[in-house]
Amino acid sequence: MTLRIRSVIARSASDEAISISATSPFAGMTEGIRMGKMDKVKLLTVCVSLFLLAGCGGNQQYKTLDKVCVPNMEKAEAMKACEEVLSRMYFVVDKADEEQGVIRTRPLTAAQWFEFWRSDNVGSFNGAEANVQSIRRTAELNMDKGEGQLCIRCEVKVQRFSLPEHEIRSSGRAYEAFSKSGRSFQEMKLNPEQKKQAAWIDLERDGRLETKILERIEKQIAKK
Repeated sequence: MTLRIRSVIARSASDEAISISATSPFAGMTEGIRMGKMDKVKLLTVCVSLFLLAGCGGNQQYKTLDKVCVPNMEKAEAMKACEEVLSRMYFVVDKADEEQGVIRTRPLTAAQWFEFWRSDNVGSFNGAEANVQSIRRTAELNMDKGEGQLCIRCEVKVQRFSLPEHEIRSSGRAYEAFSKSGRSFQEMKLNPEQKKQAAWIDLERDGRLETKILERIEKQIAKK
């Protein structure tokens, strides 16, 4: 998207005009355009988030599964079914050990509002959080065989990316707040101080996504 901003400053000595054109959402934040517009954007973001979270205020009840047990099933067959389910949910398997009965995925960045085909944001709160924060999830499945049945457990770890702001000395350099960018070109190039402090912070497990994965695995196994 190209944003063209024209700022005209009249000088007392002459009628000269200084035109400033740029092709960046942050460009043009000079003395004529201060942080007021950024404040409006932040306010709009908060309002949208509150609207999405409106259904999360009460104590909502939802079913949770601790494990899924299947009688007379081999680990190899169960692991194949689990990998199919994870793949359809856009998880990429990082480790699959049949002997230990463990499947672990790579971190999956949470779906955005326009990715309607994805299903890793379970519930309105998780969906809203994923649109205002950088969230990623890692799924791990563990299988235990005993007493004539195979039990599958799921654990989904959630992390949020923390990126400290970079100190800026004027509103005209607001484009440097989060990355080492120029006035007309934005890129994710962090300052040295930010690189040291940037980190993925562990959050609580996603019990609702764990349940959804287990339910899909149970349906997948029932098809066989």
